[in-house]
Amino acid sequence: MARVELSRTATQDLERLIRSHSLPRDTRDRVKDSLRHLATFPLLGPELHGRWSDFRFVLGPWRWMIFVYVYFPEEDRVVIVTIQDGRSSTFAT
Repeated sequence: MARVELSRTATQDLERLIRSHSLPRDTRDRVKDSLRHLATFPLLGPELHGRWSDFRFVLGPWRWMIFVYVYFPEEDRVVIVTIQDGRSSTFAT
């Protein structure tokens, strides 16, 4: 089973989204539940392309919440690099 980690940036992104979107108290638990499948299936999310070609993504507990991650097979480790609101005009394309 792969180890699933949030980068410092992803943690900051999550805290920002909790504040700016007034997300419920159990948001962190919901995020954890959404990411647990990556421990068993680290290649679950579709691959991104272009400058993001080494990355994949999955949706979070809400359809607008996007987790961008990278899998390091030699370490059997998944790192969530950012958490974004896919509806935002500032969302990376």
